[in-house]
Amino acid sequence: MRTAIISDIHANLEALNAVLDQIKKFHVDETVCLGGIVGYNTDPNECIEILRSQKITCILGNHDAAATGLEEPDHFNLLARSAVLWTRVQLKDENKQFLLDLPRERTVRDFFTFHGSIHDSNRYILHRKDVFDNFRELATLRESPHLGFFGHTHIMMIARERLGVISASVPQEELLLHSDTRYLINPGSVGQPRDGDSRAAFLVYDDSEHIISFHHVAYDMRLCQGKIINAGLPPGLAERLAWGR
Repeated sequence: MRTAIISDIHANLEALNAVLDQIKKFHVDETVCLGGIVGYNTDPNECIEILRSQKITCILGNHDAAATGLEEPDHFNLLARSAVLWTRVQLKDENKQFLLDLPRERTVRDFFTFHGSIHDSNRYILHRKDVFDNFRELATLRESPHLGFFGHTHIMMIARERLGVISASVPQEELLLHSDTRYLINPGSVGQPRDGDSRAAFLVYDDSEHIISFHHVAYDMRLCQGKIINAGLPPGLAERLAWGR
C-alpha cells in the first residue's frame, strides 16, 4: 500500500489543495494527517471540511486542542496565541466536534502516528534526548512498531535507531527502510514550513517496496498571505510563510 503522510496544515487552504493535488499523482491508498490542522492561517473550516469529505485519517495536534478549548494556549507565543484564539471564534460547531473526536495518537497498519512526542503532543522532537526518549516510548507500545511518524516541528527529519545507536538526518528524495532499524520520521509542514523551504511538504510511504519519498510543492502563497492581513491577524504570520522559518 501507498500512504501519503501530511502534517501541520494550519488552516492554509492553498497549501493543502496543492499538496492533495500532487498526492493524486502517486495513486495512494490512504492519506494520514498528523495534526496541526488549524491555527496560524485563515481557513480552518475549509481545511477541516476537505479532510472530512476525503475521509483523511487524522489525529489531534496541540493547536487543534487549543482551538477547541481542550487546552489553553498559555505557552504559545504571541503570534500563535492570537491565531488560535481567532480560530476558536471561527470554527463551525460540526468542525469543532470533528477535532474533539480525534485521537491524539493512532496506529495505522505497521506504523504509529503522533503529533509532538509520544504521549505528549506539545513536546518537540528536536534534540538527541527527545529522539532517545521517543524511541524508548516506541519500544513500549503494543506490537512495538519499527516506524513512527510525527509532526509539530514543521521540519522534515529522519531519526534512526539501530543496535542502540541513534542518528538523525535531513531527508533526501528517498529513504529505503531496513528491517533491523527503527525510524521516527517527520514529513515537514503543509501550511507553515520551517526548514528553510517555503513550499508545502509531505511524504509518501510505500510499505511493499519499503521506500519513503519526500516531496515539496509550490502553492499560491500570496493569496494565503492576503487572507491573513485581511482577517486582521498579525502580519508576522504572513511574513513567516515566505521565510520558511
